[in-house]
Amino acid sequence: MLLEHRPSGVLVEVLTLEELYNPCRCEIIGRLQAGEEMQDPETFLKSELIFPSGETLPCCWFDAHYREKIALKKTIAMGV
Repeated sequence: MLLEHRPSGVLVEVLTLEELYNPCRCEIIGRLQAGEEMQDPETFLKSELIFPSGETLPCCWFDAHYREKIALKKTIAMGV
């Protein structure tokens, strides 16, 4: 999978997909897609990655408790 590294604008090949969608991990291992030579693997913060289309990554990839927060907001909105 390719994602864009927001600070540099360069594409990153994600080498550890499990870490990408694991909300308990804040970093992934990837390779910059710059130049003709294959780059060495590096660590990237998930918070600095976006889809090449410009969309942010899903919140469920960052926050293990995102569903609880949604349920709490609904409860508060309903006045329960």
